[in-house]
This record gives sequence, C-alpha cells and structure tokens, in this order.
Amino acid sequence: MWNYEKRLQYPINIKTPNAKIAQFIASQYGGPDGEIGASLRYLSQRFTMPNRMTAAVLNDIGTEELSHLEMVSTIIHQLTRNLSMEEIEKSGLGPYYIDHGVGVWPQAAGGIPFNACEFQSKGDPVTDLFEDLAAEQKARSTYDNILRVVRDIPEIADPIRFLRSREIVHFQRFGEAKREDCSKKSTVLKAHKYSTFGKILSIRKTQDVGISRPICC
Repeated sequence: MWNYEKRLQYPINIKTPNAKIAQFIASQYGGPDGEIGASLRYLSQRFTMPNRMTAAVLNDIGTEELSHLEMVSTIIHQLTRNLSMEEIEKSGLGPYYIDHGVGVWPQAAGGIPFNACEFQSKGDPVTDLFEDLAAEQKARSTYDNILRVVRDIPEIADPIRFLRSREIVHFQRFGEAKREDCSKKSTVLKAHKYSTFGKILSIRKTQDVGISRPICC
C-alpha cells in the first residue's frame, strides 16, 4: 500500500542538543494535536467516507502524517542525543529519563502520555471532516507556538516551518473534500437538513448574515 523512501520529507541536521526544547516539540509527537493522533485519525476515518475521492484524501494525508511523525521524532532524537546527566537534570528531563532514557516516547509537552481518546472516528462524514479541519488548525497553532520559542534557531525552526506549512495544505484539501461532498448532495447532508446545522446552511444560502459561510456551502 505504501512505498517507503529512506529519507526525511525535509532534511533535519541539528548539531546542538537542547533537552528543554525537545520537551516542547514532543507535543507534536504524542500530544493532543500531534502527528500520531493525526495519522491514526485519518487512516481510520477513510473507511466510512461516502466516495473514493474523499477516502483517497484521508489516505494520502494520513500517510503524510506518518512522515511528519518521523520528522518530529528525528528532531527530538537529535535534540537529546549526547546529553550529559547534568544537562538532563538542569533541563527538567530527569523524570522522563528515568522511564525512557533518551528514547523517543509519545507524550505532550506537559508530560501527559499519548491517549487514543484524543481523536475520533465517528463513521459520519460530516462529523469526521469537520473534526479534521479543526485538527489541522490546532496542529498549525501548536507549530506557531513552537516557532515562537525556536525562531532564532534555524536548524530547528526551518523544519518546523515546513511542518506548519503542510498543516495549512491539509486544511485546504479537507475543505475541498468537504465541498465535493456537498456538491454531490450526499445522503448524510440530507439527513441533517432540518437539524440546527441544516437550518444555518439554509439561512446562509438565502441571505447574507454578515459572517463567514461554512466551508461546505
């Protein structure tokens, strides 16, 4: 199903270890908006999409998120290799070191372990695609926060900027998939016609209410 190339999607060559920054970036490995959850979310949701095009989008993006997971884990590894015990203790990495050494393990910046409950697969295309749109924006926001910390360290900031840019592309592709579903008048949207969401869609099709239209309209 996949072809694996033995190279990173974007080159990473970090020469100066920094355990503190590694802990921040760990959030995009196993945190609530990280790459593990993203890849599992999309590769699980694809099976219940109403058409091949949308399923293919989820498959493509889910696969790319695995490559992003590889990038983030490489950054963490390069930031923590060859650390002295003094550096580990001063950076606050001590508790992590006791359990994992300098191995890469999925957790958030605050130390909370990865939990599969951080993502959903409802089997409802509308619900799942809206979650996907939100997930990409949350990931982009997290990368924005990381960039504020590492903006003056090009060897870290450059690959992080690349990852951020891909979250924006993913958001756009999910938007295209959502509009495609709406244009085909899928049975899922028909079932929502008289729901609160459906009423909002009807209002926005007939009048300008002065706010942004939903992405599927």
